[in-house]
Amino acid sequence: MTSDRRLVLASASPARLALLRQAGLAPEVVVSTIDESSVRAPRVAEQVALLAAAKAADVAKREDDALVIGADSLLEFRGRPLGKPVDASDARDRWRRMGGRSGVLHTGQALFDVQDGTVVSRDVAVASTVVHFVTPTPREIEAYVATGEPLVVAGAFTLDGLGAPFVRRVEGDPAAVIGLSLAVLRTQLAKRDLAITDLWRR
Repeated sequence: MTSDRRLVLASASPARLALLRQAGLAPEVVVSTIDESSVRAPRVAEQVALLAAAKAADVAKREDDALVIGADSLLEFRGRPLGKPVDASDARDRWRRMGGRSGVLHTGQALFDVQDGTVVSRDVAVASTVVHFVTPTPREIEAYVATGEPLVVAGAFTLDGLGAPFVRRVEGDPAAVIGLSLAVLRTQLAKRDLAITDLWRR
């Protein structure tokens, strides 16, 4: 059984888009315009949940009929949230501190069901995954920072890009580390009486 419901990704993240496409889905991208710096919470997991919901809500108000996905990720390292580094120096310093240690990558994920211009349901969840890092050499850190990749991603690393060799292992959902939990999405859709396979487009 297939569904003609539109799936909309409220994120500019190419990794999230690629992840959904690899899972057989064909989302449209409508980037949210919220000011992320205005969203604060005492706990990192709570903050990513609020950010994901805010992004989904911002895009949902522009839609008439769609399933809108909002997502946000932050690395919690030694009790502090780490988003994107402010510059190369910050990225370099982070890797010096993270090497040989671990952090928790929290990904907030919201699914808003919009029908006839009204949000009829909201589902917000958080997937938290422990990420264990190797200890990169100074040469490796310099080379990685020079690529620019760690400057544009939460936590200054990727699991699906050039940063992958510096991740020793993960405990939890690896897809959530990339930016979006497909297992969580499956559960969220099921609450709307939809199987994720209903939205497959290949």
